[in-house]
Amino acid sequence: MLATIPRSRRRTWAAPLAAVIALGVFGLNEYAYQRLSDGLGDVIRRDSALEQIHTVVRRMVDAETGQRGYLISGRKEYLAPYEGAVRDVGQALDFLRVYYRDDGRAHGLLADVEKRSHEKLAELATTLRMYDEGRHDDWRAIIAAGVGRQAMIAIRRDGSELLAIESARLEKQRTLMATELQVSRIAVNVTTVVSLLALLLFLRQGMAFDAAQRQHAAALQTERDHLESEVARRTAELTELAGKLQSTREDERSRLARELHDELGALLTAAKLDAARLKRSIGSMAPEVEARLKHLNDTINHGIGLKRRIIEDLRPSSLSNLGLVAALQIQARDFAQRSEIKVKTELEAVPLADAGQITIFRLVQECLTNIAKYAGAREVRLVLDERDGRVHVSVSDDGKGFDVNARRGSASGLLGMRYRVEAAGGVMRVSSTPGSGTSVEAWLPAEPDARRT
Repeated sequence: MLATIPRSRRRTWAAPLAAVIALGVFGLNEYAYQRLSDGLGDVIRRDSALEQIHTVVRRMVDAETGQRGYLISGRKEYLAPYEGAVRDVGQALDFLRVYYRDDGRAHGLLADVEKRSHEKLAELATTLRMYDEGRHDDWRAIIAAGVGRQAMIAIRRDGSELLAIESARLEKQRTLMATELQVSRIAVNVTTVVSLLALLLFLRQGMAFDAAQRQHAAALQTERDHLESEVARRTAELTELAGKLQSTREDERSRLARELHDELGALLTAAKLDAARLKRSIGSMAPEVEARLKHLNDTINHGIGLKRRIIEDLRPSSLSNLGLVAALQIQARDFAQRSEIKVKTELEAVPLADAGQITIFRLVQECLTNIAKYAGAREVRLVLDERDGRVHVSVSDDGKGFDVNARRGSASGLLGMRYRVEAAGGVMRVSSTPGSGTSVEAWLPAEPDARRT
């Protein structure tokens, strides 16, 4: 029948049913425990009552024995059992009086036992007093009268009835306890079976969950692999695009540099020649005219210098004409003059094609620009060498540094350098700690067939 119930419905009522069963077993165990606890307390009290009844009967016999021994021998040591019996009987009767306080039948028997005990103890005390007073005929007469013997018979009889009552009640209580133990045993067995079923269900669900997890993990791994391949493909495309953009950018800079050199250079040169001819043709000039011509010539010279700087920024002629090492030396010298920051260079000729050379040149240029703007450095170290088949370049300073893990709004320069290096097939690393300076390193693949510059 359970198999015909839809799984969704089984899930709906399975948990409440398990909770009800668990609560029922828990309640049954608690009930059985309370009943057993109460029954054990009753057994203990009834055992105590039986012991006290036995004490009354036995100690009354001991008291009588001690009396007889003293009366026969006159020795005081025979009174020790008598005195201890008197004390114990009193304590036992006190316990039984409280115990049978609400039990009508047993209370009546106890009252008779108490009365007979007092009579017997009074007879014993009287005979001992008469013996001590030397009234031997009187204590013998009391004993011969048999009053004490009748009292002892009544004590034994009533005590036996009380013992029978307590024994019957004790047997009944033991039967009830046996029943409660059986119920508790059944409850424990039921709990065990339910626990085993719950464990089996849990294991089954756990196996199903593990299978689902593995399936989900496999699906996630497949999706992750797909995304990683897609990211790798897009990254490769972006890297290729960045390389093309950088190449296009450098080509455009070269074109602009050539046009500025040819067109603007020709215009400025012609203007300077015209100014020189004009000065010669005028001859002697008024001071104001001479000052104007001098200002014009200075302006033309300033324009020629500005043109040269712009051309050098767009496409450094030193890199094309002298090579990478010389271009970096010139760049370091110019930076030191402009910023008044000491620059140490350790430059070696390396085998790189033109694209790699311009990448390193622009990297160093960007680093020096950032150092001048943000670092607050006093010294810069520039290294270019070849290590393990790769070209290595390093620019480090002793400035204030920064936290490379902190997100900064002015990190576009570093990001652009990184993309440029990666587009050239290299890697770049930035190391910095606040207060400990900054180091920018890059490794580009060496090209053995290229000329060392």
